[in-house]
Amino acid sequence: MRRCHESAWSRHGKVRRVGVELGERKLEISTGKLARFADGSSVVQLGETSVMVTAVSKSKPTASQFMPLVVDYRQKSAAAGRIPTNYLRRELGTTDVEILTSRLIGDTSASLPSVDGVNNPDVLAINGASAALAVSDIPWNGPVGAVRMGIVDGEFVVNPTRREMASSTLNLVVASAPLSQIVMMEAAAENVLQQDFCHAVKVGVKHAQQVILAIQQLAREHGVEKRTPAKLFTAVPEMAETTRQLAAEKIYAVFTDYSHDKVSRDEAINKIRLDTEEQLKEKYPKAEPYDGIEAFNAVSKEIFRNLVLNEYKRCDGRDLTSLRDISCEVDLFEPLHGSALFQRGQTQVFCTVTFDSIESSIKTDLVTSALSGVKEKNFMLHYEFPPYATNEIGKLGGTNRRELGHGALAEKGLKPVIPKDFPFTVRVTSEVLESNGYCNKPGLCDTVEVLWVPGVPISAPVAGVAIGLVSKANPEKQSEIQDYRLLTDILGIEDYNGDMDFKMAGTSKGITALQADVKIPGIPLKIVMEAIQQATVAKKEILGIMNKTIAKPRAKRKENGPVVETVRVPISRRARFVGPGGYNLRKLQVETGVTISQVDEETFSVFAPTPGAMSEAQEFIREICKDDVMPPLSFYRDAGVMVKLYPNMSAVLLHNSQLDHKRIKHPSALGLEVGQQIQVKYFGRDPTDGRMRLSRKVLQSPAATVVRTLSDKHSIAMGTGSNQAADTP
Repeated sequence: MRRCHESAWSRHGKVRRVGVELGERKLEISTGKLARFADGSSVVQLGETSVMVTAVSKSKPTASQFMPLVVDYRQKSAAAGRIPTNYLRRELGTTDVEILTSRLIGDTSASLPSVDGVNNPDVLAINGASAALAVSDIPWNGPVGAVRMGIVDGEFVVNPTRREMASSTLNLVVASAPLSQIVMMEAAAENVLQQDFCHAVKVGVKHAQQVILAIQQLAREHGVEKRTPAKLFTAVPEMAETTRQLAAEKIYAVFTDYSHDKVSRDEAINKIRLDTEEQLKEKYPKAEPYDGIEAFNAVSKEIFRNLVLNEYKRCDGRDLTSLRDISCEVDLFEPLHGSALFQRGQTQVFCTVTFDSIESSIKTDLVTSALSGVKEKNFMLHYEFPPYATNEIGKLGGTNRRELGHGALAEKGLKPVIPKDFPFTVRVTSEVLESNGYCNKPGLCDTVEVLWVPGVPISAPVAGVAIGLVSKANPEKQSEIQDYRLLTDILGIEDYNGDMDFKMAGTSKGITALQADVKIPGIPLKIVMEAIQQATVAKKEILGIMNKTIAKPRAKRKENGPVVETVRVPISRRARFVGPGGYNLRKLQVETGVTISQVDEETFSVFAPTPGAMSEAQEFIREICKDDVMPPLSFYRDAGVMVKLYPNMSAVLLHNSQLDHKRIKHPSALGLEVGQQIQVKYFGRDPTDGRMRLSRKVLQSPAATVVRTLSDKHSIAMGTGSNQAADTP
């Protein structure tokens, strides 16, 4: 592993580049050429995939202590050599992949100028964001470096290609700060063993340090002086001390009263807050209103954290490694394909599962297909967090970034155990009805049960848990952690007052998904390894509780469940089965609600939402494909006979010249009768007037003069323009 550096001059100024050798390939970072009006910009390239990232800071802190940090990641179709397929043929709304990548990056704007279909751009965007901030005058505690880790044939691969990822059992993105401090991790895995996962994290952090060194070198050569940070509102020491005297004992009493639930605890703390603020206003009449609020928040948080650090106490009475009370219930609503309710403490999640045809699978956009090679997926998990779950009023609308991210994490955790050859598209909805703590992990456990109810043969049950962290910084060196406590199955208030939310899912054997967000400058590898171990123990305990409700997939599916069957249609009858322009298939789907897709030349797959619909479809298919398929003669005309190809179609003229090889002046000369079944060949429509072209004589030998009836032939002979002979009508 080595790091190289070079500088070049452009027409408009100095362009600086650094390169990092990661494994067998080189990551290049450049700045100084593009988007120079931004506070900082960089271009990161791996192979032929490039990501441009810009960073701009214009915001000032408000009295609400809110500093907006916005990330926008956009994938350009031109980067993959494609044109958008929407009506306007341009990039429109943000896609799910763009939102999830934005959540992965952090605090900047990134776009995808080019993609080679080999290297994934999301890790490049993280490093680009770090470089853009490093070369800007925006103050921050970076840089950070990120790499992707895979396991291919038992070997650990840094920044694997798309082809390598297709056979990799691990997809881990790890971002690290200097001194090997981890700031973010996100992973999807196929039951990877704990020891293998931990080794991948360590290797990833080691390589991320090389990226950090390169960005630091780039920032030094760029030589931009950081601006003075805007002053954030913090608790005034004098007011904080007064607040401590007025409210500390009352706050402590609430946090150690284990009879409280979320609502009553919040109400009790809020009452103390209001009383304290009134007393602070009397004592400090010239102080800003927010000073009192901030002073109370600082004291409340300090008391809460000290209870955990010094007394090993949690506000609900549990010890540091205990789970909340868990209960499970299935089959709440019989008409649904599957339903389950999962209660963990005061977090309640209701899950449903719905099956549909393979045609209902999600089709990915062009750029995503080029990056991942996945064109469609037939398993999806949609997470919903309505405002009433936290006793709030809000609009029920589209999916927000949080809902999308939580649903994607739960979907990652379950995907490895879903059978690859399952004949249905599966949609799981996970709706949070009550929330006091992380909800996507209870939703993931609930999903396992809701899949078992209708008999989905998942390979193993999956459970998830969230681990929290309360730490104490070294007074002499704030970047170092002096003391810490890890908390299992955290509440909402523990997440709010804590330093990390570490979510992990997996089976009893290994890990299937992980996401770690760190709220402090970084945590050492030692704490991460302990968190993984603590989550593994809790995960196995949850699996044991789940098994008491339902231990395996049900052998028999519900009677109202969907059905998939295959139908064989001989090539000679396929045209009859499909009908003109697909008329019969459309009619079948409209009348019975089934979905039909062609498997091969003679096989069709029929999906029916219920067994009753399948019975109707089978009867319809038998009626269409029965032997009595020759069109009846409806009535005579001087120019020929009118025949009906299908019962519901208008009669079509079969001209005298196409009735027989001998010349006839009137069809009655052949002895044809109204209602008689005759056999014809269909040549398509006339390109000039659109009329159907039919012939009876092409199916007869020139010497034959006897009219053939149903006993001679048993199906319509269908043809195309390529089969036309000299006597084609």
